[in-house]
Parts: sequence; structure tokens; C-alpha cells
Amino acid sequence: MTAVSSHTMRTLGQDDADALLAFELANRAWFERHVEAREPAFYSPDGVARHIAQYLEGHASGAWHPCLLLDEDGRIVGRANLKDIDRAEGSAEVGYRIAHDQTGKGLATFALRNLIGLARTAWQLKELRAEITHANQGSAAVLRKCGFVHARELPQLAIVDGARVDGALYLLDLAPA
Repeated sequence: MTAVSSHTMRTLGQDDADALLAFELANRAWFERHVEAREPAFYSPDGVARHIAQYLEGHASGAWHPCLLLDEDGRIVGRANLKDIDRAEGSAEVGYRIAHDQTGKGLATFALRNLIGLARTAWQLKELRAEITHANQGSAAVLRKCGFVHARELPQLAIVDGARVDGALYLLDLAPA
């Protein structure tokens, strides 16, 4: 568990299902403004339990490292993941989502810096990738702040609000300086 000020970040657990469902429901509209919508079946106790089981299976197999960001009261205020971990290639993709009422407080930067630390120490990775839509300039700023650089454009990256949107790929070289 890593802490900054009064927030912590830790690995997702099966017992987080109720709190995770509450977090996802409370922020559904906000997230869907920036990323592809989840399937409607996700937004149920069984849907979230299946989601967590899949992520934990991915963690056990070395393909994922799913994390939660918690406030001082233990409330989920964000999620952060290393996904598509490729140990042979030494790479992974990062992803994060911060509760709407928690934006602008540095939590995305906190989450991303913790993911970078996990990538280096727990997974010994050489490179991280991030894909974002052009509309998500807040995430672009966080990526740049944490050392990521724009690598290339990604036409028709996602479907947001029913429309195909373009995006960009950002990369971070984790090789020692």
C-alpha cells in the first residue's frame, strides 16, 4: 500500500465488489464522457464480481495489476491498472479513472506515479504505453507531467457517446538513465 497525503493505492481485492460497484455507478456518466462505455451488465453486483474475478485472474497470471485509490475514510476515489503486461517484451499499458468529485486534486498523477513504480520494481518493465482520446486533455497533461511522450496518432481509438473518436499513444521509457 502506497500513501501520499491522506490517500492510498493498493491492489484490488474480491471483497471490494460492493464499494467498486458504488464507485462505478456514481461516476458512470463522467467516465463515459472520456472512455468507451462498459456493457450494461457490468453495473450489477454479479457484473462487478465477474469483473473483479477476471482482473484478479489476470493479476495471478501476470497480465494485469489492478489497483484502487482510497481516500482517508477508505472510500474508492479512483482506479489504476497496469494491463496487457508483457514480461518478455518488458511492456504494459497504463489506465486510470478518477472520481468526478476528486479531479484536480493530483490523484491521477499520484496513481500514475505509483503505476510507474510498480512497473519498475514489481514487474521490471522497460516501457509503458497509454492510449487517450484527444478530448481527454487532462489525462494528456498528467501523462506529460509523469514523463510520457506523444508517440503517434490513433485514428478511431474509441467510441464515446456513440461516435468514433481519435486519440493518441503516449510512451514512457523506463530504462535506467
